[in-house]
Amino acid sequence: MNRVPGDAENAHSSSVESCPSLRDVHSINPAQLMARIESYEGREKKSISDVRRTFCLFVTFDLLFITLLWIIELNVKGGIETTLEKEVLQYDYSSSYFDIFLLAVFRFKVLILAYAMCRLRHWWAIAFTTAVTSAFLLAKVIISQLFSQGAFGYVLPIISFILAWIETWFLDFKVLPQEAEEENRFLIAQDASERAAFLHPGVLSDGQFYSPPESVAGS
Repeated sequence: MNRVPGDAENAHSSSVESCPSLRDVHSINPAQLMARIESYEGREKKSISDVRRTFCLFVTFDLLFITLLWIIELNVKGGIETTLEKEVLQYDYSSSYFDIFLLAVFRFKVLILAYAMCRLRHWWAIAFTTAVTSAFLLAKVIISQLFSQGAFGYVLPIISFILAWIETWFLDFKVLPQEAEEENRFLIAQDASERAAFLHPGVLSDGQFYSPPESVAGS
């Protein structure tokens, strides 16, 4: 006879104990969502994303590396001042490397302006610089006499061509997809937070739970 009331009492105590856990779940999930949203907002507030910063550093490396190779080529040919005057002031398309250096400067200015200052999220700028670089280098290799000038006739055009295509690959397969994925995650987390706030507008505090006053015996 006492078994049924005992089971009812145990069920009541278990239900009472389960109430705080449900309340904790409702209170933790929105907080976790808000923390995630704040982290995404912090990333959005950055002047530039990490992967885009890496891309801009590689573009800068492209310019500095081509400049270094060009300076080495000037020294090898018999001194910087003499060769610089010959390649710049007496520019000859068939024998000068000055235009390859200007091509690296062109890539640097366009890509930094588009993807660092304007924060462009499209591939047209990198496609333009890579197309111009490829066409110019192919024409220079076919028409000019660079191959008769030693190793630098091979090194500068090939390295400039490779660096331009590496920049294209890095932007198209790393920068743009990763930034789009981060933006999608932010939108999903924001939507989930709005739904959670609509379904659970607030968490009841312990002070809002109260018991009725005890009634007088015999009343």
